[in-house]
Amino acid sequence: MNFEYSEKSLKIQEHLKLFMDKNILPIEKEIIEHRTKNDWKNSVKIEELKKIAKKEGLWNLFLPVEYGKLSPGLTNLEYAPLAEIMGRCSFSSEIFNCSAPDTGNMEVLAKYGNGFQKKKWLEPLMNGDIRSAFLMTEPDVASSDATNIETSIIRNGNEYVINGKKWWSSGGMNPKTSFYILMGKTDFNAERHSQQSMIIIPSDAKGIKILRPLSVFGYFDSPEGHAEIELNNVKVPKENLILGEGRGFEIAQGRLGPGRIHHCMRLIGAAQRSLELMCSRVNERQTFGKKLKDYSSIRQDIAKSACEIDQARLLTLSTAYKIDRFGAKAAMNQISMIKIAIPKMACKVIDRSIQAHGGLGVSQDTPLASFYVYARAIRLADGPDEVHMYQLGRNLIKLYNQKNDTRGKKGRGNK
Repeated sequence: MNFEYSEKSLKIQEHLKLFMDKNILPIEKEIIEHRTKNDWKNSVKIEELKKIAKKEGLWNLFLPVEYGKLSPGLTNLEYAPLAEIMGRCSFSSEIFNCSAPDTGNMEVLAKYGNGFQKKKWLEPLMNGDIRSAFLMTEPDVASSDATNIETSIIRNGNEYVINGKKWWSSGGMNPKTSFYILMGKTDFNAERHSQQSMIIIPSDAKGIKILRPLSVFGYFDSPEGHAEIELNNVKVPKENLILGEGRGFEIAQGRLGPGRIHHCMRLIGAAQRSLELMCSRVNERQTFGKKLKDYSSIRQDIAKSACEIDQARLLTLSTAYKIDRFGAKAAMNQISMIKIAIPKMACKVIDRSIQAHGGLGVSQDTPLASFYVYARAIRLADGPDEVHMYQLGRNLIKLYNQKNDTRGKKGRGNK
């Protein structure tokens, strides 16, 4: 494996760092305060920065070249360090049109959408003219097993009729959200993993009712938010079905592979910045006659954090490399590994930094509290840790037993 970044990626990394230092980090506190006081209202400054980023070519950085002209066409390995840089500020990826759930939705439409869907939904999403939401999880069933979902997508002539209730619908509260991608069931009697389908629903369709926004540890994540949404006899044209009936799981797997690279690298960026803030803090504060940096426990926390961040980074880069070379399916074990390991790492590193900051660490005066909330929530998003460990353990047992069987047969053949 060659982890040397390409010249193309290195050039964009430098450009992105300069943009962050010049335009984003100086107004970080201002934007966070705006979002706290103005639920479901987009910041004018964010919209202005989007125009600048787009003009400078820092736009749709996550999309491979074959998915459209409005991106530099980076591989997952080339994009990974850019996601880490963006992760140093909780809202920055939106400025570059690289924030979830739009990234996943754009990948779905670019990879699986038909010409009509790309023209009507993908192009304006790539242009930054609209936002989107993803509706999968449901409040009444354990949605970590997606075969449990109960929302129905029933064909009626030239339309599909959708009924059900969704929650943790990321992007559902944003006033710029124009459509949802929803996962539901088109055939409750089909084979277990062929019942599900994905469909596009305009956000202003009749029968949609936003019941409430959901907070994450008290944060509403405005302006995107996470909504609880009820769908009562919502009708959409048959052309809005993505790829075909029963293809929902196939689409979901294609969507989640690269998306987990994005989340993990953003978390690594948050952890790295937390470590840097910790190093700065302990160099400034003094207790009981000596600076915090001179305590052994502090030095150990910093050393452990640096090791854990680097391990996490290398594991994620190797996963990105494997996806690029062999596809998400071939990298499914590595994808599970990063989903398990990186959020836990980030939680530990951020928590150490919070502890070193004292009361300041849990206040709104540093990004640490929002970083911790993000890291802790990702341990549940896109499948909880337990699901990934269950599947990874199953896969590894099967893999190692196959290897042992092969070795045994070879050994017997030599006797």
